[in-house]
Amino acid sequence: MASLSRRRGAARSGVVEKRNLLTVCRFSVKTLLDRSCFETIDDSSPEFVNFVSILEHILSHRLKGQTTWFGYESPLSFWDYIKGACSKVPHNCIRSIESMENVRSSRAKGRAWIRVVLMEKRLSEYISFALKDFKTTRRFFEEGAIMLVEEAGLLADTLIGLNTIDFSFCLKGEGLDDSCPAVIDYTPYLKFTQSADSISSDEEEMRTLGSSGSESSTPDKTATAASIFTEQSTLFSKCKRFEQKYRMALEQKGYLEELVRLREAQLSEAVSHNKALHQSLADTHLSHTLEKQQLEYIIVELQNQLQELTAHLTNQWPSPDALDANAVALDTLLYRKSTGQWEEKSFQSLEQLSAGMSLTSNTQGKEETPSLRGLCGSLTSVASYKSLASLKSNEGLASAATEFSSPGVTPS
Repeated sequence: MASLSRRRGAARSGVVEKRNLLTVCRFSVKTLLDRSCFETIDDSSPEFVNFVSILEHILSHRLKGQTTWFGYESPLSFWDYIKGACSKVPHNCIRSIESMENVRSSRAKGRAWIRVVLMEKRLSEYISFALKDFKTTRRFFEEGAIMLVEEAGLLADTLIGLNTIDFSFCLKGEGLDDSCPAVIDYTPYLKFTQSADSISSDEEEMRTLGSSGSESSTPDKTATAASIFTEQSTLFSKCKRFEQKYRMALEQKGYLEELVRLREAQLSEAVSHNKALHQSLADTHLSHTLEKQQLEYIIVELQNQLQELTAHLTNQWPSPDALDANAVALDTLLYRKSTGQWEEKSFQSLEQLSAGMSLTSNTQGKEETPSLRGLCGSLTSVASYKSLASLKSNEGLASAATEFSSPGVTPS
């Protein structure tokens, strides 16, 4: 039973310690944010000293020791954990801190690292990166450590608010002295609120203390002193409340003014961008209209050219009647040249050619042979006319007459 109670007591103390550290860390961050609105934060600021002490306790909570070759365990500093877990952070400052000449101990390097990352506004980034390396975190911390619980992620989110503060530190100051322990001051975060059902108020207690004073004092003097003290305390409390309200209103005013300036800048940028888009749209519409008109003009020109070309080809192509008459005249001329009955006559039509052929047959006493009809019928086709271009000259006609032979017609 005794061992069970001791284990329960140790577990409760560990839980309470973690909760206290995380809660006080949130209070410390809020205090730093409030103080940064009125003055610059440096190493001499009590709020900053308290925040650094709290952060050191959180990063050193249940940190394992390092076992040597001889079996002795030497304590480690949180800088050893940061150096191992954050070595892969992009553009980290670990190497520059390791090369500092005036900073030699691990604790001093850890304190220098806190100040450097606060000036770089990257403290939350380093803590988040270290928590993601769970293997290294398990290697450096024991079970129940703050860095191994889920609330550690909330700690990284809380530290994001410090990125709004412009810190300025001297890395050669007394804050890096490793001989000074990190002591947390809890008094700024302790506040007692008296309930309405309380038996006695502060005024009544002070009046009671004044009335129970020395017997030599008269009641009038005691009452006067008590009333003066009460009035002073009341005025002081009212002044403090008014000061807090004034600071809060001033902070809200600055925030709203900054927000209004930001929204005005965004609005002006949006208006200018909208104007540019409207101008671009108008230019695009105009260019499309011009291109459409040009294409319509080109289409009309092409249609006119096509009509002219069609009419020109139609006028040059002869009619079917002219094709038949020219073919018959050509065949007759070729036949007469082959038979030696060449006459230099020109026949304008098929009727003139037929009349000439009948006169020739009457004078010679010969009849039209069937082979001539077949020859004339075959040469009246369009295919016979296509050879007309090669027979326009006398030389072409002579060569064609010599090569021409009809199996149905023999010369007399």
